[in-house]
Amino acid sequence: MKTQHMAVIFIIIILPISLILSEYVQNQVETIKLQISYDTKLSNATYDAIRAFQLNTVNSSTSDLTNSKLRDLEASINTFYNSISSNFNLAGYNRDQLRDYVPALVYTLYDGYYIYTPFHNHLADDPKTNDESKFIDDATYKEDNERIEGLRPYVYYSCRYKKGSTLDVVITYALDNYVTIQGTAADGRNVNIAGYVLDNVELIGGNIRYRNISIPNSEVLTEYIGNQLYEYIKINGVKYYKDTDGSYFTLLNGKKIVENGATFNENDSAKRYYLEALELKQKIMDYRLDVLTPDDAVDTDSTGNIVSISSILGGGADNYFLNTGKIFDYNNDIEEPDSNFNSHRLSVIRYSIEKNLSIAIANYNYYNDSSSTDFQMPTLKEDEWDKLLNNVSMISFMQGLNIGGKIYNGYAIVNNNKNEEVVTENSIYITTDDGIYHSVREKNLNNVLNTETTVNGVFNVDFERKSVYDDEGVTNYYYPKRQLASYDSIITQSGIDNYTNIYDYLQGKDKLAQIYYTALARERYSTYKVFRLGTTFKDSFK
Repeated sequence: MKTQHMAVIFIIIILPISLILSEYVQNQVETIKLQISYDTKLSNATYDAIRAFQLNTVNSSTSDLTNSKLRDLEASINTFYNSISSNFNLAGYNRDQLRDYVPALVYTLYDGYYIYTPFHNHLADDPKTNDESKFIDDATYKEDNERIEGLRPYVYYSCRYKKGSTLDVVITYALDNYVTIQGTAADGRNVNIAGYVLDNVELIGGNIRYRNISIPNSEVLTEYIGNQLYEYIKINGVKYYKDTDGSYFTLLNGKKIVENGATFNENDSAKRYYLEALELKQKIMDYRLDVLTPDDAVDTDSTGNIVSISSILGGGADNYFLNTGKIFDYNNDIEEPDSNFNSHRLSVIRYSIEKNLSIAIANYNYYNDSSSTDFQMPTLKEDEWDKLLNNVSMISFMQGLNIGGKIYNGYAIVNNNKNEEVVTENSIYITTDDGIYHSVREKNLNNVLNTETTVNGVFNVDFERKSVYDDEGVTNYYYPKRQLASYDSIITQSGIDNYTNIYDYLQGKDKLAQIYYTALARERYSTYKVFRLGTTFKDSFK
């Protein structure tokens, strides 16, 4: 065969293949570009939503209360859909169409989480109404078995434990080291206790020491409202301010509310935090709850039987519920990030979210009639779980959109690092005489503190702008704390030591440790707790 003939045959065979491969590669590139674009749009909408939630809660005095929190969450969800519909408008999707591709939104809060997803109402089964219809509010009328989108009931980070024939308790965890324990002890006594899980606390002659650092018995706290500096104390999430005439008032969503006859003693929240931790340790030992291990954690399996959670998850490396020893192991620095307690606490939170979210997304196939997509819970990476389990967060899911070469299946996780709900180890800043606030991990900060006269630890939320109404109803904006952020440790974060363990970092830095441990304790103890309301806080007032 002549060379010319072979060349022609080669061209006839190869050219179509080349054109097909070129088209395929181009389609794949366009698909990847579209997926990246959709990931960005979803991430931006999620950020807008969590930012709206942050602004509403920081500026609301009632954000801890359920009705107010639900209102703030609904506003955040509305922001999400407004943002995502705006972002996807050029792609040809409107707000109503996009709702069919969002199987769930999740808000992880202090001691539990909400899932926003569709459900069918069953009004005829509601004991409060024998009718098959009902007014949800003044403007909304729902029929029985109608599809509704809304927040499912709040789910706590709880886990049940059974050991032997008697020991049966439920422990509710939180994003910090606070626990609530209820149930029956091994000896048959009822258990109903709560507090902070800490070790290394000593009470010597009425004085508290934590990790060999003396904790002051009281503090004087001040902050601005407008241009006036007030002394205050924070109790169960509410700040009580001492006015110039000696009376006391609170701020209710920007309005001054006079607390007639109220006076407060010294601000000893930091001391109470450590005393409560010491008391909880003694009670856990007394009830013999220190024998519990992750193997004692139980749940209901698919057949309705109560079995260990480890057996539900199965064997292998994917089982994050493996036995790590005693949960309340007070002999090995229980508050350390990698302690048995904290490892298990994070596993409980993860298991609860993973289980209920998988069900919610799987059930979305039943509620969605306009899509042929098989909605499923995606597999989150370990670093994403780490991000999710350590602060108030929002997770958004979007599935089923056609992006050419495949079906889009994306999710976004965004943290809310400034909120009134949880005080993390990174929530405390250090203020100095020069009018600057610093990260506790700022290099050489401990040496600087030794030359300062007035140094305080401050909750990061207190540096956010707030509003107050004057006597004429005019809104005035102000900053409770007037220090400016350190450029090196707050703005660029280039001047900080990258210690993952704050307790190791503070070793040998006694003054910095005292300021930090006092502020962390004070702010954690003074956050809102339902269990404590009206009981241990009563004696703060005389």
